[in-house]
Amino acid sequence: MDTLSARGVITHPFWFRLWGRFKGLRAGLKSGTYAFHPDETWKVVAEALKTGRGALIHWTVPEGLMATEVADLAQSRLGIPRDSFLLAIRDPELKQELGVPASAPTVEGYLFPTTYLVPARIGARDLARAMVREFLGQWDSSWTATLDSEHLTRQAIVTVASIVEAEVRYDPDRQYVAAVYLNRLRRGMKLEADPTVIYAYGRRLKRVYEKNLLIRSPYNTYLHAGLPPGPIAQPGHASLAATVHPAVVPYLYFVAQPDGKHIFSVTYAEHEAAIRKVRRMRAASHARRAPAHPTPSPTQ
Repeated sequence: MDTLSARGVITHPFWFRLWGRFKGLRAGLKSGTYAFHPDETWKVVAEALKTGRGALIHWTVPEGLMATEVADLAQSRLGIPRDSFLLAIRDPELKQELGVPASAPTVEGYLFPTTYLVPARIGARDLARAMVREFLGQWDSSWTATLDSEHLTRQAIVTVASIVEAEVRYDPDRQYVAAVYLNRLRRGMKLEADPTVIYAYGRRLKRVYEKNLLIRSPYNTYLHAGLPPGPIAQPGHASLAATVHPAVVPYLYFVAQPDGKHIFSVTYAEHEAAIRKVRRMRAASHARRAPAHPTPSPTQ
């Protein structure tokens, strides 16, 4: 009650309590976070507190999820049918609002990852719109001018940022990974990004093997030059910023070390040497984790 009074929802808490007792509202009220207008009637407030209708819940979307995984999260936490959410993110009006090409199947990449406070009974369409609006709110207006000067579209930046999000575990590497992909794009080189192969499979792979690189899909950047048809995940603010303002470096290759940090290279020969170094590091790491065989005790 004190919170409702402090927020201006109930301007006369004493009289509201008396009225509530008269209406039989002394017990059974649902605690939680609610969204009320300052001029809400007592009847509306009381009904909401009694039934829990209008309650808000926290819903967290981590960075780097694919849209199908966001749909799974919406179903498990919010009760929104998975298929309903996947249909909502195909909305042509949403794509038009974002400037996403009409050919793009969904607004993948624009479902901004953050913690939301949403109505407990929110629908798929409203949730998708809330996530897109959050993306637009997070987009720095100065970035648009930067893209224009570099002759890049927002769709291109979000696509690269989504790959960066999927690749990077060590935060300081974001700008360098983004630089590698943008440098390769400018040179007409294939991106050869493992996360695009995973996206082509539509599910998480424990490891990307050589055979996986042959999957026939427009998203497979080992087979097709240029960008994939669209983003492959939901990038966070850090990956978007790193892609708009990448490191000014000549790197064209990188390989991940066991600790998640990357070794960057300019030439393919340097890259091959880096791969050999990482393989030695992994072999040494496996050897340290391998259980030691007990020393046979001497014969008595």
